Amino acid sequence: MTEPLIRPKRKDPLKRSRQPTLPPGWRSRTAHVLTRVAAEGRFALQFCPACDEYCYPSREACPHCLGTDLIMKDAPRDGVVLSETTVRVPSDVYFRERAPWRIGLVELSCGPVLVSHLHGDCKAGDTIRMSFQIDKAGQAVAFARPKAETPFMSDDKQWREMTADPKFRRVLITNGRTPVGQEMALALKAAGASILFVGIAEPWKPFPGEDTLRGIEGVDIVPLDVSDEKSVFDLAADIGGKVDILINTNEHIRAGGLFDRTGTTTSHVEIGQVYMGLVHLAQAFGPAMRSRGADGTNSAAAWVNILSAYALTNWPKFGQYSAVQAACLSLSQCLRAELRPGGVRVMNAFSGPLDTEWFQTLPPPKVAPRALAAAVVRGLKEGIEDVFVGEVAEDIRKRFAANPKALERELGE
Repeated sequence: MTEPLIRPKRKDPLKRSRQPTLPPGWRSRTAHVLTRVAAEGRFALQFCPACDEYCYPSREACPHCLGTDLIMKDAPRDGVVLSETTVRVPSDVYFRERAPWRIGLVELSCGPVLVSHLHGDCKAGDTIRMSFQIDKAGQAVAFARPKAETPFMSDDKQWREMTADPKFRRVLITNGRTPVGQEMALALKAAGASILFVGIAEPWKPFPGEDTLRGIEGVDIVPLDVSDEKSVFDLAADIGGKVDILINTNEHIRAGGLFDRTGTTTSHVEIGQVYMGLVHLAQAFGPAMRSRGADGTNSAAAWVNILSAYALTNWPKFGQYSAVQAACLSLSQCLRAELRPGGVRVMNAFSGPLDTEWFQTLPPPKVAPRALAAAVVRGLKEGIEDVFVGEVAEDIRKRFAANPKALERELGE
């Protein structure tokens, strides 16, 4: 039975942080089809239509009929643990520092037998629920969990290595003036975050929801204007070594394409607030978070960017907004690569139009800020890399994967 996680004591500032190490990260291009499904929280395997068999591990030809027309297909998650073992002296440095480490041989209900990381509440003969997780090296690995919920299930040490659960972690929310930032604070507090640093630009100026935000236990209002480089670096000098999860809720939403706006003033503000804001945050907080990826129970764990689903493809009605979001998506991929040596994850939460004032002229469906906050917390708990929130975002994801050129034309009409 998993032991409940205990709130960590305050770290001795005289003790050095343990240097982050990573599990083996070499994968073939064929194996990266699993990385894609793991990033989205799906469980899919290669499937051979010729003989109706699932295949694992990923390969170029079906092992049953040698057919080469393999496709990725969502597979049943249930299976049975055939055997288990506990490795107490692993040869790899990453696992040696975290030993003992449990692995098991699992037979899936759909056929394949695979070696999997094993949750502490699983044993031989148990029925389990499989998932593909992104490990700290950024690669997809198989993980077996109990099929039914068990007490303190999310506190399992191996599971926490595969996720960024906010429990007992310190979180920075970059913009608390927005409904999204305020709902994010409420959701993270409910998820067990110990301290919430909430950034407020011009803290002397009142804003809707301020009393509720200040009334949340554990919230620390901090001055932060992400468009101001000095403001960001000053805050990083103060709390940069304490932030375990950073959630970038900064936004600047304006309608219009290239011809709808006169001049470039709004575009400069949009770029300075959103894109340059992400640059400032990355340069100020990124290095400290990367160095703390192995800092015990409340080590640096994740960076979350709230993006529009139109970062994938431009929507001319919000053309320049979409372009800035696309630039931020590209920058987040750079950030993911630079944070990976520290084992810190970067999660992008793609949302359709939000139910806020800047999208008030658009018809439903829209995404409520509370729903977006809940999806982000769920993504952190599940270790998902790309979260699509709402019907519009999910529709864009599917259409973009099927035919990006058709989607471009349809949005342009």
